[in-house]
Amino acid sequence: MSEVVRSDAGWLSREEMDAARERLPIVYVDAVPVQVDAQGVVTAVGLLLRIGGDGQVKRALVSGRVRYHERVRSALLRHLEKDLGPLALPRVPPAPQPFTVAEYFPTPGVTPFHDPRQHAVSLAYVVPVEGDCVPQQDALELTWFTPDEARDPGVLAELAGGQGTLLLQALAHLGV
Repeated sequence: MSEVVRSDAGWLSREEMDAARERLPIVYVDAVPVQVDAQGVVTAVGLLLRIGGDGQVKRALVSGRVRYHERVRSALLRHLEKDLGPLALPRVPPAPQPFTVAEYFPTPGVTPFHDPRQHAVSLAYVVPVEGDCVPQQDALELTWFTPDEARDPGVLAELAGGQGTLLLQALAHLGV
């Protein structure tokens, strides 16, 4: 029998990930990308457009798993670059503090957050970006909304799994 060597030891195969999801919570990061003016006031909130696992096109926050032996800051930067491109220039502090913790459950209604695949615990951050954002990989588009536009019920309804609630919490946290 030959041994399989992975070049990315911090990542699990699809089968290993499915088995882990059935047994324990998975740690994620969620990021709300924002643009700020010279005084630090949020002027725009960025929302991605993606095709979900169900084939529907939905708006989404930047989100993804934290790998084994990866710092949360590194996971944030990795997912921001993966979704917004290498020139987004996110301003993530050396010791980032989440504005909230969201618990996603496979059973709807336990919390406002739902993920049918798993129980996930997500640390949620607001991240100012200063560069050019160009959607990458599975992100089809990035749209910038004013804070008032982002609160629109139609926009919030486009966010899946309770991310609309998370966006409202971010805006409240920012006081905008």
